[in-house]
Amino acid sequence: MQQQTLQQLASVIDAEIVGDEQQFITGVATLASAKPGQIAFLANEKYRSQLEATKASAVIVAPNVELPKGLSALVTKNPYAGFAKIAQQLDTTPKAAQGIDPSAQIASSAELGAGVAIGPLTIIADNVVIGDNVQIGAGSYIGPGVKIQANTKIWQQVVIYHNCEIGADCLIHSGVVIGADGFGWANEAGKWVKIPQLGRVIIHDRVDIGANTTIDRGALDDTIISSGCIIDNQCQIAHNVFIDEDTAIAGCTVLAGSCRIGKRCLIGGATAINGHIEICDDVQISGFSMVIKGITEPGVYASGIPAAPHREWRRNGARYRQLDDLFQRVKTIEKKLAD
Repeated sequence: MQQQTLQQLASVIDAEIVGDEQQFITGVATLASAKPGQIAFLANEKYRSQLEATKASAVIVAPNVELPKGLSALVTKNPYAGFAKIAQQLDTTPKAAQGIDPSAQIASSAELGAGVAIGPLTIIADNVVIGDNVQIGAGSYIGPGVKIQANTKIWQQVVIYHNCEIGADCLIHSGVVIGADGFGWANEAGKWVKIPQLGRVIIHDRVDIGANTTIDRGALDDTIISSGCIIDNQCQIAHNVFIDEDTAIAGCTVLAGSCRIGKRCLIGGATAINGHIEICDDVQISGFSMVIKGITEPGVYASGIPAAPHREWRRNGARYRQLDDLFQRVKTIEKKLAD
């Protein structure tokens, strides 16, 4: 069990301590579910009423929040970010692997750094280079010429194709496939001709990739995921996509080939972004959006249609089919009024 004092945790998030600085904290929880020994957080005003009833030993709050009598606290400007950093300190998630399992197959030409852990039945192919303290879970495949930098954690049954590169401090969840062929085909007289995908996937530092996400290798140039990006489960990143730093992409999003996504973008779940377009920095796209043209101005964009009662949806659908006719009628009326 991890445990640290409030004083130790306060130093992690540069917080002011209210109460017993030697109070031991063993875990994190919500205000409603916390038990003695745990620390909770208040980041949303609608949960303020839970502050009075919480059984947490301490809470993380913003300045000027009035605390119940006897409740210890860490006071910081951003309680949610503070909670995230403290949760890292108290994390009890197991390692993806410990030591090198005897059943792992490791090529003699592979280079392994200090402290590398490789799980059962994992295959490390020729000329792989693995940095210090990398963990690779059971049943994974690391293809020829792959490079993985220090402290990256790869969960079970991940596949990384040949010559791809993974940066330091990355987290790759189960079922991820990195470096499969992009969807590159030419058509000749109705028959499809395969275009070999000769690029790589380059993933920079501190990238988090969710379960069952796929990132295709480039056709000629590389597919690139820049440092600090977070990608949710079941996303599809096509060939030659470029994603700039600190962008977040929610689950089931599809990025078509050769699109470019800027820095600090937030892309909602089940969004589809067309190929060969560019999204500038600091764009937020709501879930279920379809982006078919480039975006050149920062801001919030949406195109999803919310669910409606079936009868209302059918009426609106029928009216949508009449939209062009209605538009032409309005144009005719406007012309007559102008004349």
